[in-house]
Amino acid sequence: MSPYTLTIMIFGIGLGTTITLMSSHWLLAWMGLEINTLAMLPLMSQHNHPRAVQATTKYFLTQATAAAMLLFASTTNAWITGEWAIQQMTSLIPLTMITMPLTLKIGLAPMHSWLPEVLQGLDLNTGLIMSTWQKLAPFALLLQIQANNPTLLITLGLLSTLVGGWGGMNQTQLRKILAYSSIAHLGWMMLILPFSPSLTLITFITYIIMTCSTFMIFEINKATNINMLATSWAKAPTLTSLTPLVLLSLGGLPPLTGFMPKWLILQELTKQELTTTATFVAMTALLSLYFYLRLSYAMTLTMAPNNLPGTIPWRLQFKSFSMPLATTTMASITLLPIMPAMSTLLKL
Repeated sequence: MSPYTLTIMIFGIGLGTTITLMSSHWLLAWMGLEINTLAMLPLMSQHNHPRAVQATTKYFLTQATAAAMLLFASTTNAWITGEWAIQQMTSLIPLTMITMPLTLKIGLAPMHSWLPEVLQGLDLNTGLIMSTWQKLAPFALLLQIQANNPTLLITLGLLSTLVGGWGGMNQTQLRKILAYSSIAHLGWMMLILPFSPSLTLITFITYIIMTCSTFMIFEINKATNINMLATSWAKAPTLTSLTPLVLLSLGGLPPLTGFMPKWLILQELTKQELTTTATFVAMTALLSLYFYLRLSYAMTLTMAPNNLPGTIPWRLQFKSFSMPLATTTMASITLLPIMPAMSTLLKL
């Protein structure tokens, strides 16, 4: 893909997301989502490979279905109430109808099955955009209608944490593991969305930071499955020693960054007298922790066959480190002490 085409596509992705974030009318929000989707498709299919074409087709059909459902639900709400404003979504049936396409767009269970298959067909850089930026616009719409359907969001959140944990346990492909990790983290966000939108936003920000770091680490190591992680020590020893901390932060272990959002979510659920829900979601976090530990073990405690090609990379000068990788990696590990300040800032 030429630099000019790439620039136009990235501009289109940013424009579509910005339109949706700034809109207060359902038609304008729908238009932003469509611009975002159409700009993403060429990036997904830029590599002439059957898997990339298949992933692009699946993504297009899924997003077109979600867009049609969203347009139908918003039209139904306007027919019943006479309002097109996003925050005036008060009728129960259109509200439930419009929640489903938004959860389909971000890959929340039970509408999650497209996400692992699509991510598996993409390269890691495009997968990073899919796992982070592409969730901003639907998530912003969910934030604006979240107060009216708490039972539905809690149900979807519990199901997503369970599916995200179970689904990733038997995977060997890193992109599929990260897809199920995304599903599980989105489940945590949906659980707390009706009670504390600011806490949901904190969780989403920390998820983006940790996911960016993980994708960039795998991209530097050119790793697409678990077995390929064993050669990472010869390419970047320092980064290899930090990677388990990033993965365990994704799993929510103290004293790393990912621990605080989960702790605050469990605390808020307990305050809302949802102790059983908090206990269940804490148990599902153990499922996700298993495959993070599996990745950490494969990367740091296993070694590739000791042949000459396997030991050459550490002798060569490694120039692939970048400031975004260093920033997100350290943020994934060390942000825990300033989390109370972030929470206070977002509540203002």
